[in-house]
Amino acid sequence: MNVEVKPVKTAAELGLANTFAAVKNKLPGNGTVAALRELAFSRFDAHGLPHRRVEEWKYTDLRALMRDAKPLAPPPDAADKARAKTAGSVIGDVESRRIVFVNGAFVCELSDLAGLEKGLSIRSMAQALAGSDSLTPQIGNVVAVDDAAVALNTALMGDGAVIHVAAGAATERPLHLVFFNSDTPMSLFTRSLVVVEEGARAMLIESHEGDEDTDYQVNTALELKVGDRAHVDHVKLIGEGAKALHVSSLMAAVGAQARFNAFSFLTGGAAVRNQMFLHFAGAETVAGIRGVSLLNGRQHADNTLVVDHAVGGCQSRELFKAVADGEGRSIFQGKITVRPGAQKTDAKMMTQALLLSERAEATNKPELEIFADDVQCGHGATAGALDQNLLFYLKARGIPQSEAEALLIQSFVGEAVEGIEHAGLREVLMEAVAAWVATRS
Repeated sequence: MNVEVKPVKTAAELGLANTFAAVKNKLPGNGTVAALRELAFSRFDAHGLPHRRVEEWKYTDLRALMRDAKPLAPPPDAADKARAKTAGSVIGDVESRRIVFVNGAFVCELSDLAGLEKGLSIRSMAQALAGSDSLTPQIGNVVAVDDAAVALNTALMGDGAVIHVAAGAATERPLHLVFFNSDTPMSLFTRSLVVVEEGARAMLIESHEGDEDTDYQVNTALELKVGDRAHVDHVKLIGEGAKALHVSSLMAAVGAQARFNAFSFLTGGAAVRNQMFLHFAGAETVAGIRGVSLLNGRQHADNTLVVDHAVGGCQSRELFKAVADGEGRSIFQGKITVRPGAQKTDAKMMTQALLLSERAEATNKPELEIFADDVQCGHGATAGALDQNLLFYLKARGIPQSEAEALLIQSFVGEAVEGIEHAGLREVLMEAVAAWVATRS
């Protein structure tokens, strides 16, 4: 006799189901958007929150980490907006066009939308969903992803940015999406869509930050479509509060003969899952995917990367560095798939972890899945402590222990930071690394 086994819903899963039932008719969008939400939530509800028995989430058990479902974020008040005026300062003096979201809601008065370059349009995702925006049919269709966190984001997506860069256009300065969360226990589901047409050029910066003492939950997603011969740089800065749970997803499809660079810089959050799904949709494209995680205390950071070489003649380089102190735990999962017919693929992946404490942990899981025979592919992983010989060399030349360690740590992560093409942003992030190292002493 076959007995159907139904998993017991957790408090968080029941809370999410109740939330969706209560707000689905109030969320922006109807017709096809509402149907998309319903389908996405049914997919999530069938499996629930991902847990350690789901291979892709083996090291980040979201069902265990998410004990309850926080209420949806309230609209920002005047005090929240006042605090958000200084948000995004992590990029220092780098000139950018700010697009500000407070508690997940677009705030026009804090954003810089005046004098947009020819061919550049920026609008609110909530307005795009509620209206008949020409780009909304692309939501959920840029890269096909079967992931519970993405499905949940699709079901409950509220606001975000919809950015379009027309063919041949170029942004004069980086577009800075600033996500600021106030001191209210809440959950946020932001969704953004960026379409960069053929031959265009753009740089996109995302920064996420919030109150240090507040327990809040973030599920954010960005869909990025890069046209043929376009050049796009994407930098994500995750500096959430010390109690925050942050899950972010990037789904990027890159056309032929394009150039795509992505960099993630992770310093904040109690538990962070930063995942990327990259699909090569055209031949002869070059992509550089890099990241740095700086962890202390009991921080948990999971960088998961899926690179799909669906066509031939493309090159990808993946380099992720993690520095863990205290009881920090770093996870890297990277998978490169080379599909049949994707000949002349050149793909190399490396992940390295530096453990500064005996209690720190690093889990590295790089993978290759190759179905073509004329390729150059490789991967590697290392984890270890500071090189004592190098420390001795520096100390023998009169450099104090703490300064010697700082130099080695900055050199270790600098290799990844150097992949950022924007010189000013490179300098700012290296200063942030130095500031993080200084907090250890």
